[in-house]
Amino acid sequence: MTDNSPLWQLARRAARMNPSVIREILKVTERPGIISFAGGLPSAKTFPVTEFAAACAKVLRDDPQGALQYAASEGFGPLREMVADRLPWNVDPAQVLITTGSQQGLDLVAKVLVDAGSKILVESPTYLGAVMAFIPMEPSVVSVASDADGIDITDLTEKARDARFLYVLPNFQNPTGNTMSEGRRAALSSTAAELGLPLIEDNPYGDLWFDTPPPGPLTARNPDGCIYLGSFSKVLAPGLRLGFVVAPKAVYPKLLQAKQAADLHSPGFNQRMIAEVMKDGFLDRHVPTIRALYKSQRDAMLDALAREMPTGEADSTLTWNAPAGGMFLWARLPKGMRAVDLLPFAVEQGVAFVPGEPFYADHGDPRTLRLSFVTPSVEEIQRGVAALAVAMNTYAASLRA
Repeated sequence: MTDNSPLWQLARRAARMNPSVIREILKVTERPGIISFAGGLPSAKTFPVTEFAAACAKVLRDDPQGALQYAASEGFGPLREMVADRLPWNVDPAQVLITTGSQQGLDLVAKVLVDAGSKILVESPTYLGAVMAFIPMEPSVVSVASDADGIDITDLTEKARDARFLYVLPNFQNPTGNTMSEGRRAALSSTAAELGLPLIEDNPYGDLWFDTPPPGPLTARNPDGCIYLGSFSKVLAPGLRLGFVVAPKAVYPKLLQAKQAADLHSPGFNQRMIAEVMKDGFLDRHVPTIRALYKSQRDAMLDALAREMPTGEADSTLTWNAPAGGMFLWARLPKGMRAVDLLPFAVEQGVAFVPGEPFYADHGDPRTLRLSFVTPSVEEIQRGVAALAVAMNTYAASLRA
């Protein structure tokens, strides 16, 4: 070749793909001695290793050919039935699509529902991984104002015109840990129905409540107007990469075709193992142990924050919420501080977190940060919060210098 044209010409959508901020920060947490509040990783203490070892042996003993062969794109029939049975509304197993993690469900939704230039709505802030799945399809992503109770209905009404869908995480949201109230759910469901606005309801954390379960799913209120995403990662094991989509019959066939084009089917062996582990009500016995562990760790973080952080006016000190479940706590720095600038000071003190600004589709709040409390031990949480307080003091001193 004699010209200077590149050998590989990338698609326009490739330019919109960016590395995950969280994944990049996780590389920092791999350094020895770093206490990480950064990753959204379930505690490895919760993985039912003994049950999976027994399930693995049984699957290979009873149906090795079926487990190791190509399989139906829709997913393993008994597992789809289990998913349908566990959901709190009438679900036909034929509406359940097993996916390679719920992240693939987001990718399939984007491929099927989003054209270049389409308007889609998200909470403010929202799950970064969802935005990363949507962006390659070249949509116009519009943030809808949200508070501790959920979506601002007035702002939604003003922005909903011509939107393809609203993506929402009602339960123990990532990143804020907030839970949408019953009143806000009722208002959102009725408003979306009136506007003809489909909802994408993502619920990976809904089983991880601490004292009382969250209100019922949005999808249960209007099944034909919602696509529901769930995951086995937070209640069993993320390494198996299995989730599911429950879709109206009007859109299910296209999601299935997108799935077939992506990977033919999710691993049949993994699906059989999860079905084997789940039978006989195992999740009803197992999930409460996860809740108890995570609640104790959340309490430890709240206690440490109250002990280590100074009190004062909202703009003069760190503020934070008290999530009723899930894996994350949301905090906001004093006025004049930026979480991304605080991070190097924190790492120097041996603790890491995720700055909150990347979780906003637009107009991000640079003072926010996400703290995950489920992976470190109680003792590590105490030391990590103390180190964060030192880092904040050092950072504040640098701003005054």
